[in-house]
Amino acid sequence: MTCRVAQLRHKEVINSVTGCRIGTVDDVEVDTASARILSIVIYGRGKIFGIWGKCEDYVISWENIVLIGEDTILVKECIRKSAPKRRKSSFFDLFFKKF
Repeated sequence: MTCRVAQLRHKEVINSVTGCRIGTVDDVEVDTASARILSIVIYGRGKIFGIWGKCEDYVISWENIVLIGEDTILVKECIRKSAPKRRKSSFFDLFFKKF
């Protein structure tokens, strides 16, 4: 079975051990030197309309993917990985430019 990255993005990801739904594929990590997919990424959900931040992202390595079906992807193990922290801009940043 062949699959494009655009088709992967809409598939449900389910943990085959627990049967829990993890989410849908949001991103793919690719090693450009070897032209291989390293992992799939599921972004964490926002907390209370995104005001209070968001949950950590799931990063699932290619070795932990058990099966890619028509609608779902079954995985053995997934690791939560925190997103890089960004400095929040304040109201005063609109008026004062940092050099």
